[in-house]
Amino acid sequence: MNNTYTALVKQTFHFPQEGFDIGDNGYLEFNGLNLQPLIEKYGTPMKLTYLPKIGMQINKAKKMFAEAMRKHKYEGKYFYCYCTKSSHFSFVVEEALKHEIHLETSYAYDIEIINKLYQRRKITKDTFIICNGFKQKGYTSRIAKLINTGFKNVIPVLDNKEELVAYKRSVRQPFKLGIRIAAEEEPNFPFYTSRLGIRSKDILEFYVDEIEGNEHKFQLKMLHIFLNKGIKDDIYYWSELNKIINLYCQLKKICPELDSINIGGGFPIKHSLGFEYDYQFMINEIVGNIKKACKKSKVPMPNIYTEFGSFTVGESMAHIYSVVSQKMQNDRETWYMIDSSFITTLPDTWGIGEKFLMLPINKWDNDYQRVVLGGITCDSHDYYDSEEHINEVFLPKLTVTPTGHHMSHASAALAAQEDKESLYVGFFHTGAYQDQISGYGGIKHCLIPSPKHIIVGYDKNGKLVDWVYAKEQTAQSMLKILGYL
Repeated sequence: MNNTYTALVKQTFHFPQEGFDIGDNGYLEFNGLNLQPLIEKYGTPMKLTYLPKIGMQINKAKKMFAEAMRKHKYEGKYFYCYCTKSSHFSFVVEEALKHEIHLETSYAYDIEIINKLYQRRKITKDTFIICNGFKQKGYTSRIAKLINTGFKNVIPVLDNKEELVAYKRSVRQPFKLGIRIAAEEEPNFPFYTSRLGIRSKDILEFYVDEIEGNEHKFQLKMLHIFLNKGIKDDIYYWSELNKIINLYCQLKKICPELDSINIGGGFPIKHSLGFEYDYQFMINEIVGNIKKACKKSKVPMPNIYTEFGSFTVGESMAHIYSVVSQKMQNDRETWYMIDSSFITTLPDTWGIGEKFLMLPINKWDNDYQRVVLGGITCDSHDYYDSEEHINEVFLPKLTVTPTGHHMSHASAALAAQEDKESLYVGFFHTGAYQDQISGYGGIKHCLIPSPKHIIVGYDKNGKLVDWVYAKEQTAQSMLKILGYL
């Protein structure tokens, strides 16, 4: 009977598959990138960003929407926006912008990023900037300044009725508006209606009272909706989507300027080798539903905007750790201790129980065993004990006998000689939100340092190169923040 880790994976999933394969040297390959040289060069713990994956995801979505629009003979256009809050880093945003996309913002400081991107000639004043979120004065004033300085396609999406007052006061030329519709939450959610957006039953009256007749100053161009659970093939999603479509059809009859529906983000990404999601089917259904409703109401089909964040950047990153110790704490639980912390580097695993795609980098020919992965903070919640497809974690066995087992010095020395190489464990598709939630740099729990960050991308000559974006945090940098230096 074959009990190797390779056999386990191939018996459970179709493998190899897109993005993952085993190289000739026995090491895991991530999007065709052999990870052994990077680990040998930079060590662990390591954050790895593979920039080409960002463009692959963008072009994948664009192609599928083009196919759906061709199939349905859809008369509107498609606009791909990147949701900057997923990852604000310049190397991410600028890589995405190479693929003719637009941007969505969430807070005042995003607008400072927009200004820098314009200065660097990464965007133009024709780029669509969709401004979402609850907006305080610092946000609305920056939006107004963008519009006043000639950014033609800035669209502030009203989160509440009062927000429009700020633009009336400060914007000095005609501008475009969007309205976010407050979605009904899932039945099992603590709240009935989202705190974000304007109630759908109030929008028609708000348009007539506050927007209609002011077309020379501002025009309603977009209806926006976003569902927390994402784009899924279930009754809840289609019900909420149809609400915005029907509201569009109603408004279009009295608001000829309205020409766009923004369905937000929500495409899932692969968090297991068993991941299955028919993106093309969902896009076909979305496009088809919008066309059907518009034909029934005899109104023009709207442009469709999306704001994909996790889908854009999530699958471009991996976190790689070394197993530094093996501990047997009782007869049933084997702990593999990693050289970092889940709480500080992958906070979603701790905060919301998120599961990422976890695979060993090496030792695929070893037998496997059930383990619990432990971080090195003193927090009892710093662990990872289940995957998305199963309530367990299996990894290759280590040759060295676990701590706590009796072994002679001679035997221990021989075992160590037989297997000097550490087991490396990778968590993949971690590129969205983890730095934003844990905080980049700064102070971490138990003063665990942020790992080094390595970027892999193409240089000007089209050659694949790697470089250090950020070194591992030092004690001195933390002591300075804490006031000891």
